[in-house]
Amino acid sequence: MVAGISARALKALIANAGPANEGGRELAILDVREEGVYAEGHLLFASPCPLSRLELLICDLVPRKGTPVVVMDGGEGLAARAGAKLEQFGYGDVAILDGGIAAWSDAGFEIFGGMNVPSKAFGELVEARLGTPHITAHQLKVMMDRGENMVVLDSRPIDEYKMMSIPGALDCPASELVYRVCDVAPDPATKLVVNCAGRTRSIIGAQSLINAGVPNDVVALENGTMGWHLAGYALEHNASRVVPAPSAAGLAEALTRAEAIAAKAGVTEIDAARFNRFRDEVDEHSLYVFDVRPDDEYIAGHLDGARPAIGVQLTQKTDSFMACLGARVVVVDDTGARARLAAAWLKQMGWDAYVLADGASKSMPIIAGAYRPYIPHADTVADQGQVGSITPHMLAVQLQRRRLHLLDLSRSLTFDKGHVPGARFAIRARLPESLNQLPAGDIVLTSEDGVLADLAAPEVAAAGRGVKVLAGGNAAWVRERLPVEPGRGNPLDSLEDEAFWRPYERELGQEEAMEKYLAWEHGLIDQITRDGDARFNVIEFQDTRP
Repeated sequence: MVAGISARALKALIANAGPANEGGRELAILDVREEGVYAEGHLLFASPCPLSRLELLICDLVPRKGTPVVVMDGGEGLAARAGAKLEQFGYGDVAILDGGIAAWSDAGFEIFGGMNVPSKAFGELVEARLGTPHITAHQLKVMMDRGENMVVLDSRPIDEYKMMSIPGALDCPASELVYRVCDVAPDPATKLVVNCAGRTRSIIGAQSLINAGVPNDVVALENGTMGWHLAGYALEHNASRVVPAPSAAGLAEALTRAEAIAAKAGVTEIDAARFNRFRDEVDEHSLYVFDVRPDDEYIAGHLDGARPAIGVQLTQKTDSFMACLGARVVVVDDTGARARLAAAWLKQMGWDAYVLADGASKSMPIIAGAYRPYIPHADTVADQGQVGSITPHMLAVQLQRRRLHLLDLSRSLTFDKGHVPGARFAIRARLPESLNQLPAGDIVLTSEDGVLADLAAPEVAAAGRGVKVLAGGNAAWVRERLPVEPGRGNPLDSLEDEAFWRPYERELGQEEAMEKYLAWEHGLIDQITRDGDARFNVIEFQDTRP
């Protein structure tokens, strides 16, 4: 049996959590409910780590097995199952929050809705403390119609930018703004308007440029693309305008500005020798290493052991990247310009952040390729005596000839975009109950790449059902040019329970959801003040612009 911990005892642990060099102790809080349920209400510093995907997430979220881990749920028994698994994986200091989220609320502590609350709240605090200038969608539209000298910079990664953007905007993720801005706006008279989907990345992006001392007038677009849509203006879709990489002169200027920002924020730069000492000490101190360049640059070559985390996403989603409060965080890139900016924001958010000097040092091992997380026990989880596989073409034939139940365990947003015809969406953690809804017949499991299906198959077999796994998952099905269908089909479980659907991803009620979302962001400062556990330190930079 995993030990329990009361809400008040957990509150005390959170108060003492922090970097060891500041007298704190490490602590990870994992909420193992599905992401959509988590978003309805959770603790400020609880990281979403659904039981359904525990094996896929845990080693990235909590890399050190000696870290104190508190697991929580809504009282439905998921935490006990997750705690037992963590102990099997070798985590030696695991506790379960007694009474779950209800006990936390009953103790009078704050409950937060939404996703990525620490980062969102920090963004609101930055705007409030520093007075980040902003303009409304209507003001921007008037400027556009007048043909004023300005550039609209979309601070989101390219995939989000392509989904919807302000007409004429250029894509430049917030962590790239200081790095690339010199060449895109060489005229100091050019006004720079920074936007995102809502508020946070607009604020952080605009304030990054202001902190860097760019001579241009910089403003954030209030409420981003959602505010633009709510104002009645048309959005652009599938745009591909990207701010190019900086020239040699632009890079030199970006480096100078990033160095000043990092120094002001108190970011420590470390050399390869000290970095290797950090790696040698991972049994005593948790260590996260992030490469904050865009995915294509990461894949071309990166420091061995570094995880990809485009800088804007790392600062936007700290709770989804690292669960261990008090851990060391080393940020790297190829030049140091982008890493310094990301580390400076992390430092202000309370993280023990460092920059590896000279980027990914050529004296250290560099590898190419996409990142693949370590999955504990993956090599022993599938019982080959009970679970077999089926090829895409064999599955296509058998779906026509015999009764099969094809269950897709993919992320719900991915399922909705396209899945094997006839597949039913299912949530892995709920399979024991879901299987009872299915009449006789063999079961085939699939997921995006088949990995989650492989992990779930022995659990289905243990329930006494015949089961196979689609070899290679949906990716293999698509590679074979077999048909897919979009939509929800006939799901076994709620798609909204599995994932947090952003307002613009919903089929119905988008405008109402946008208004609620923006109001929620505005209210976060009051919530974190009541909660009292955030230790943000927003630094005021001297504005040297003319």
